[in-house]
Amino acid sequence: MKQSIILIPFWNAGQGRARAGWRILVQGGGYALILFGMQWLVFSRLNDAAISFAYPFSMIAASLLALWLAGRWLDRRPFADFGLHLNSAWWVDLGFGLLLGAVLMALIFAVEYAAGWVTITELWHRGSAAPFWLAMLVGLWHFVAVGINEEIISRGHMLRNLAEGLNMARIGPRWALLLAYLLSSGMFGLFHIFNPNSSWVSTLLLVAAGLFLGLGYVLTGELSIPIGLHISWNFFQGRVFGFPVSGGKAGTTLFAIQQNGPTLWTGGDFGPEAGLIGLIAILIGCGLTVLWVKGRYGKVQLEGRLAVYQLSGEQQAAAEPLPAAPRMK
Repeated sequence: MKQSIILIPFWNAGQGRARAGWRILVQGGGYALILFGMQWLVFSRLNDAAISFAYPFSMIAASLLALWLAGRWLDRRPFADFGLHLNSAWWVDLGFGLLLGAVLMALIFAVEYAAGWVTITELWHRGSAAPFWLAMLVGLWHFVAVGINEEIISRGHMLRNLAEGLNMARIGPRWALLLAYLLSSGMFGLFHIFNPNSSWVSTLLLVAAGLFLGLGYVLTGELSIPIGLHISWNFFQGRVFGFPVSGGKAGTTLFAIQQNGPTLWTGGDFGPEAGLIGLIAILIGCGLTVLWVKGRYGKVQLEGRLAVYQLSGEQQAAAEPLPAAPRMK
C-alpha cells in the first residue's frame, strides 16, 4: 500500500503509464539529448555549408524519433495518434495551412507598404556568398524543420498530454482540451522569451500566435494545418518579404526592406508577430481556419477525444481498476 501511495504522483495505475507532467518532461528531455547527441557526433565532421543542410535535418529527425519513443514507452499510443495520420485529408489540410500562412503574410506586407511603413530597398537580395536560389532553398528547408519541430513539441505532444492530464471528473474532455490549448499556447510564447529583440509585448502576442497555430489541431485532431501554417508564415515573413522572424533577421531574401512605421503596429525589430498588424492577421487567420474546418468537416467543435486516453485490450487487462468517481448530488 505504501508503495502505491508513493507512486501516485508519478504513475497512473489505471492507465499503466507515467502521469502527464512526467511524460512531457521526459519527452522534452529526450528530444534535447537526441538533438545534441546527433550534432555532437556529426557536425564536427562537416563544413559550414553542409551544416546548413544538416541542422534542419537533425531537428526533424530528433523530434520524430523522440515522439516515436515517447509514444512507444511513455504515452503508450500509436505514432499517428499524435496528429500525424498522413492520409489524403491530412495532406489537403496541410496545403490549406501553407496557403493561409502565405496569404496572411502577403496581406501584412501589402498593408505596411500601402501605409508607407515599409520601403523596398532591393530585390533578390543576397545575404551571403551562396547563389540566391541555394540560399532560398536552405531558408525554406530551415523553416520546414522549425514548423515540424515546434508543432510536434508544442501541439502534438504537449497539448495532448496536458489535455489528458487535466481531464478529470469535474472538468470533462472538452474543458480539459480548452485549458490545455491555453496553457500550451502560453508555453509557446515563453519559449521565445529569450529571442533577440523580445519584450513582454512580443511574448504576449506570441501566445496569441500559439493559439492561432493550435486552432487547427484542436478542431481537427491533426497537425496538418498547424505545420503548414507555421512553415509558410515564417518563410514568407523572413525569406520572401524580408521581415524579422521572431526577432531574427534573415540573410538572403526576395525583398530587402526598411521599416519606418510605428513599432506598436509593425512589431519593429521583432517582426510583425509583435505588432498590432500581426494580431489582426492572426484574427483573420483564425476566422478563415474555422470556415475551412466547417466547409471540410461540416462542424466546428473542440475535438474532446484528444483529452481521452484509449487503452488497448492488452493495457486494459494489465491496468489496475480505477476507483469509482463520486456522484454529483
